[in-house]
Amino acid sequence: MKIIIAILVFTIIVVLHELGHFLLAKKNGVGVIEFSVGMGPRLVTVVKTESGFSVKFVPSQKYCESREDWKEHTWYSWKLFPIGGSCMMVGEDEANDAPNSFQKANVWGKIAIIAAGPIFNFLSAFIFAIILISMVGYNPTVVTYVDPSSDAGKAGIVEGDRITAVNGEKIHIGKDFNVYLRLHRVKDEPYTIKYITKKGEKKQAKVSPIYSYYRMGFSYTEGKTGPTVTDVEQGKPMEQAGVKVGDVITGMNGVKIEATKDLSAYEVFAAYLEEHPLTKETVTLTYERNGKETQVEVTPFYDTVTSFQIDLGEMKKGNVLQVMQYSVYEINFWIVSTIRSLGMLVTGGISTNEVSGVVGVVDVIGQTVDASANVRDAILNLLNISILLSANLGVMNLLPFPALDGGRLVFLALEVIRRKPVNQKMEGMVHLIGIILLMILMVLVTCNDIKRIFMR
Repeated sequence: MKIIIAILVFTIIVVLHELGHFLLAKKNGVGVIEFSVGMGPRLVTVVKTESGFSVKFVPSQKYCESREDWKEHTWYSWKLFPIGGSCMMVGEDEANDAPNSFQKANVWGKIAIIAAGPIFNFLSAFIFAIILISMVGYNPTVVTYVDPSSDAGKAGIVEGDRITAVNGEKIHIGKDFNVYLRLHRVKDEPYTIKYITKKGEKKQAKVSPIYSYYRMGFSYTEGKTGPTVTDVEQGKPMEQAGVKVGDVITGMNGVKIEATKDLSAYEVFAAYLEEHPLTKETVTLTYERNGKETQVEVTPFYDTVTSFQIDLGEMKKGNVLQVMQYSVYEINFWIVSTIRSLGMLVTGGISTNEVSGVVGVVDVIGQTVDASANVRDAILNLLNISILLSANLGVMNLLPFPALDGGRLVFLALEVIRRKPVNQKMEGMVHLIGIILLMILMVLVTCNDIKRIFMR
């Protein structure tokens, strides 16, 4: 079921992208040959003709082209493999003198048609953000926790202060701050954090992001039955102890990790770690896997990480204007994060092993659904992933690479400058090369996704 949900989410996002091309093509008088959901052989095709709706199950390409009453009408198809979709326009990739050909549209109409796909991704991300923030609230930059031993704590930043900027870059939502160091090259010198106190005083502090402490080498999140392991670092104590992703932590040092009247098991575990900071002393950890509990000994190790040791995690309900405002901030966060991540990928700040394709994305969505405590949490998590994927797809398609929307927009920009179209055969050849390169990249990324899944 989780795989079906994951594929459905991915398909909806791609279809919304293609819907942008479709609607703007119709608006600019460009014929759409086929609008399809999925890929591969057609399962069913519906066409609205002069005599009414025509439906054909499992029609071949030859059959579709031979139907005289289907000519000049759009085929609406549902295809076998439920991944993605497409919008095939008249004369999009080949010479065509028909009056409703893509090539016959004026240059600004063509730009609108091509740009509509990514724009629809950003619009759908905005709508998803509105729904999400309406349900759970927005994430302000108000400090909820500061490690008193950290530079930030020593500098005077306390709970209730509101972070406004880091090194001159404005911070609008908590996520902006929480991932700042991940998306910027860490510097040796202290960072300047600007903030406003609960009394309204504007202040700033010099804070070093270099932080050393004892840890076990794992990450966890709130699962259905308790704190669930989401990542185990290779070669670190948790892996050496046999702990795996998906295990649920049920006890530590003889203390049961279970829900209370006021706190979830996840919150109980977080509170325990805060009250009993890890040291070099070995701890006894109990975890549950497939209904069976296992007790292991784990010796924490001293490590240096990059972190301000400040949490900004509290969600607040807002009015209509705040929901709209923070929805914009949310989209801006994901767009900027995607662009910066691409830059770090080019410069080596991010490994190519961290890049995911369709298989990886479907797997992540599936894991997220599986780790959700209930249906509501699953919906909220899927909305969050949908925002990320929509913004990501919008940015990726605007890259000036052949075959992508961004590459097509480059040729249309040249058409505006030259006041005449670029030679269509030459443009077609460039896009063909781009498609081949993208297919090769897709295969490599897919192989990497599969390898990563089987190595878990």
